[in-house]
Amino acid sequence: MADMSPKKVPMPEQNPAERIRNFREVAQGYTPEQAMQEAKRCLQCRHKPCMLGCPVNVDIPGFIALVAAGEFAAAYDLITATNSLPAICGRVCPQESQCEQLCVRGKKGEPVAIGRLERFVADWAMARGLAVPEQSEPKNRKVAVVGSGPAGLACAGDLARRGYTVTIFEAFHVPGGVLMYGIPEFRLPKALVQAEIDHLRQMGVEILTNQVIGKLYTLDELGQQGYEAVFVGTGAGLPSFMNLPGENLNGVYSANEFLTRVNLMKAYRFPDCDTPVKVGRRVAVIGGGNVAMDAARSSKRLGAETVSIVYRRSEAEMPARAEEVHHAKEEGIAFQLLTNPIRILGTVEGWVEGMECIRMELGEPDASGRRRPVAIKDSAFILPLETVIVAIGQSPNPLIKATTPDLATQPWGGIVADDETMATNLPGVFAGGDAVTGAATVILAMGAGKKAAQAIDAYLEGKPYDPQHPACVFSLNRPEM
Repeated sequence: MADMSPKKVPMPEQNPAERIRNFREVAQGYTPEQAMQEAKRCLQCRHKPCMLGCPVNVDIPGFIALVAAGEFAAAYDLITATNSLPAICGRVCPQESQCEQLCVRGKKGEPVAIGRLERFVADWAMARGLAVPEQSEPKNRKVAVVGSGPAGLACAGDLARRGYTVTIFEAFHVPGGVLMYGIPEFRLPKALVQAEIDHLRQMGVEILTNQVIGKLYTLDELGQQGYEAVFVGTGAGLPSFMNLPGENLNGVYSANEFLTRVNLMKAYRFPDCDTPVKVGRRVAVIGGGNVAMDAARSSKRLGAETVSIVYRRSEAEMPARAEEVHHAKEEGIAFQLLTNPIRILGTVEGWVEGMECIRMELGEPDASGRRRPVAIKDSAFILPLETVIVAIGQSPNPLIKATTPDLATQPWGGIVADDETMATNLPGVFAGGDAVTGAATVILAMGAGKKAAQAIDAYLEGKPYDPQHPACVFSLNRPEM
């Protein structure tokens, strides 16, 4: 019988007063006893509504039933049949707006803690050594994957299981994409990411670093090297700015640069790092998404006394996960809501000394469906600062498009790809993740990578494409091989 408790089993966390002085993981994870207790809250609904919210189609009730029975190894095998990065997804996926949002238990209480249970199973298995999944017979056919972020890793893993020879081309000196450079250690320990990447290598995936496709090779040149299909998963690493007066002052960072220095370049280990990052006593982060929360919480851990989130709408419109906002508040991050920056002020020497802002109120909804912020007359004020971090979004790097002019892209830079097959307008070229959608979530990028892997298999084998949608037929003309 299901446990009808209306509340999730709490997950142990570091005390806020302690964690703002370190970069260790905030959430500590379930014990086996806690995981089994939480798993027993699942009603095992016949229609499995939670699965409709999972972009990679994990059998959620199935693995939770196994956890409830204490069969953790079997639960891991079931999860990894469709999700190649469960330790990562269990930590950073927005379950509250996906699988948990559709959980029946959420109608009269809190939904089942699906993300926490997925994390528990993955951590349990990782602590005991990951088993290499069963793979098909080698096909001796080569596929190139450009980018080793979540879309590229998911695509590469699925193709390797199908027997393809897969090579990942990564521009940075370490693989992992946003998982390594964007998400802080206290949310996603890099040892976990490295373990997942090592797992792919055990499956035979070759990962080449310092390979900037578009500079080193074009997509056409990859084809000339014998790669019969290419998946482009280059992410969205080009930062956006507001073009404010003073944005070129010393002490102004894009969130992309700031987090890359902190995470990938290990600035959080100062002085034992090669690229430290300067954070003043007072920091403002412009934006309201998860990246803004990551930048703000990292700044606090790097020694800033006062850190403020400056966001032009109210908390109800804030796109960040509720959990991240909650943790930020616990850690003393101030929220300057309904506030918009006008200009950044600097010293004679060219350093940030403040930011002029104006108060806002919400008007009619805009194209995004959120109420448009409108400036309040005569409400400007100065926020004294030494550091400003701009976290208002990112767009795809234009390098691939610049060297493949026939590749169709959106006006804002995203690659045009079919929603189901992830096929582009070029035969044999597929794309997915943030390179197509703009900055989104890890799990959506992984879902795109998995779709692409199935479509690439169909493309190369000359067979119909049917991703559990009978009406969806792979339609691109496959060239003669």
